[in-house]
Amino acid sequence: MPFPELNLSLGLTDNKGSVFYAGSGEGDVVVRTDSALKKHTISIIISEQEVGTVNLKTFFESSEIPVEIEVPTYQMIVTDDKTNEKEIYKVTRDTFFYKEKTTKKGIWSFFGLKFLAPKNFLFENIPFEPLKEEIEVFDISKYRKLNDDELCYTFQKENQNIQLFAGDINTLKIEKGTSYFIIVDENKGKRFIGDILYREKFLKLTPKVTLSIIKRKKVSKAIETGYNGKTDRVIYI
Repeated sequence: MPFPELNLSLGLTDNKGSVFYAGSGEGDVVVRTDSALKKHTISIIISEQEVGTVNLKTFFESSEIPVEIEVPTYQMIVTDDKTNEKEIYKVTRDTFFYKEKTTKKGIWSFFGLKFLAPKNFLFENIPFEPLKEEIEVFDISKYRKLNDDELCYTFQKENQNIQLFAGDINTLKIEKGTSYFIIVDENKGKRFIGDILYREKFLKLTPKVTLSIIKRKKVSKAIETGYNGKTDRVIYI
C-alpha cells in the first residue's frame, strides 16, 4: 500500500510567526452543529522516521532502578483538509516497562567482587504497530480529554488501549496494558494543544480527527540501560 512522503518537502510551517504556532491554548473550543457547515478533518500522521531521543521517567522508587530512561522519538505531522497547513512534532512510539536487573561479567567478577561489577537494567517494550497494512488509520474524534495543560486522545484496538498524549510528560502515569504515543515539544505539549485548538476554531464545526500510524521496519523489543538511564543496547525484533 503506498503511503505519503514524510520529509521536509511538504511546505511545513514551524515558526513563531505562523498563525498555527501557539505557546499555550487559545481559549475555549468553538463547537457548532449547523448541518449546513461542512465537517472537516484534522489528520495526525505518526511516521516511521526516527528523529531523536527523549528521557522519560520510569516511576520506580527503588534507588537501584534508573529514574529515567532514554527512548527514541519519531516524526509526527499534523494537518487539516481546509488550510492544508502542516506542523511537525516529535512523538514516542514505544512504552517500556522494567523487567530485570543484569550484572555484566568483568574483571571485578573475576576477583569475586561482584558488588563492584557494572549493573544494567532491562526494560521490555510493548510496541503498537500496524499488523496487516503499511498504514493503519484510526478515528479518534470522539475520545479526548482536554484541559489547560494536557490533551489526550484515547482509542482501542481489539483488547489494547492506546493513548496519544500532549502535556507534561513527567506527570503522565504509565499503566501496563496501555500503549502510549507521547508528544514531545519545547513547551510541555502546549504548542500541539494550541495548534489543535486553533484548527478547531478555524474549521468552525468540531472536526473529525484521524490518526495514521506507519509501520516500522524494525521494532525494539527491549532496551538495556546503565544506572544513569543511558541506553547501552537496543534489542530489535
